[in-house]
Amino acid sequence: MFRRCLRLSATLLACVALLVTGLLVGCSAKSDKPGSTPSATAAANAPGWAKGMATIAQDQLPAEAREMLRLIDEGGPFRYDKDGSTFGNYERVLPGQKRGYYREYTVRTPRERDRGARRIVTGKGGEFYYTDDHYKTFKAVLR
Repeated sequence: MFRRCLRLSATLLACVALLVTGLLVGCSAKSDKPGSTPSATAAANAPGWAKGMATIAQDQLPAEAREMLRLIDEGGPFRYDKDGSTFGNYERVLPGQKRGYYREYTVRTPRERDRGARRIVTGKGGEFYYTDDHYKTFKAVLR
């Protein structure tokens, strides 16, 4: 009985060791640089206007947001009348600028009847920001 319990304990310990090793290897495989996390790497590579902000890579955006970026680059056509209108930054989440500096564009949300909460806001300096909570938070879009 004692030997069986000892073998079971050794097997359990080996399984736990394999699990921990697998988790550690999996975590390090996701980083761009040894010893760094993807978000730390993205923040380190962020342009000056995005420093100190949460960031998101363009290819990590929802498909509808990537499509809106393409339309912005091409100058339209846009689905909503408000697309391209001045974003007032009344929430003061983005860096302060003179009125007219920022423009907003609607990111279509599937199954929404109205414009939904998702937007891309652009700045005259080439900045791109994404929000999915109607301006409460923004992520700098790294393109």
